[in-house]
Amino acid sequence: MKVILLAGGLGTRLSEETETRPKPMVEIGGQPILWHIMKHYAGFGHNEFCVALGYRGKMIKEYFLNYSLLATPEVTVELRTGDVSASGHHPEDWKVHLADTGQNTMTGGRLKRLSHHVSDGTFMLTYGDGVSNVDLDKLVAFHKSHGKLATVTAVRPPARFGDLLMKEDTVLEFVEKPMAAEGWINGGFFVFEPGVLDFLEGDSTVLEREPLARLAQGGQLRAYRHPGFWQCMDTARDLRVLEQLWTSGDAPWAERFDETQGS
Repeated sequence: MKVILLAGGLGTRLSEETETRPKPMVEIGGQPILWHIMKHYAGFGHNEFCVALGYRGKMIKEYFLNYSLLATPEVTVELRTGDVSASGHHPEDWKVHLADTGQNTMTGGRLKRLSHHVSDGTFMLTYGDGVSNVDLDKLVAFHKSHGKLATVTAVRPPARFGDLLMKEDTVLEFVEKPMAAEGWINGGFFVFEPGVLDFLEGDSTVLEREPLARLAQGGQLRAYRHPGFWQCMDTARDLRVLEQLWTSGDAPWAERFDETQGS
């Protein structure tokens, strides 16, 4: 099943990192968050990706063009001919389509520009700045079971601050980073049928506004509730949290990573 990755936004809330590179190229443990997301999908057997490029998309192209050479332990260069060969361990068996979808194109517009890649069957889509340990097999099975056009993964992100349960000035309970009390939010990790493409108009279409609203009103949108780990990378604080999890060896989104291939 093909996976579309939305990787063209400006990432203004993480401007200290994104002034010089697109947000999906901000690194966790020495690899772009985009790579982490793709490794998660590949862990469930989804190895064909369509990356919707926009802001500084050239950097993402360069990353993948050089990926095989940089990921293998030994590279031989014939200086006279310019021939390059790599030997030893080979990186991931992925097919990656890299498509310029416009500097200012909105999320729905980016998907519409990639319609020719996904018009022939069920496909998945997510954002290039959020990781999760959502079980993609169960997500797809849920989508197939209800027979509607679209499924969104609903998540409950950690609250920004800890909770204090108090009686007058006595703290009865202290909970660090509880789940958000506001309820469920859009966590990405969509599964779509090609019919969703009919709800998109042009570059200015914001997927999360009219298209999803119309799908919901028509009874064509279902939510897969994922109570487990989910974390976006909106701010420098979010990046620190993700880096700490990776460094500790306890990154929930990496549960299905194949340690023999580029981890």
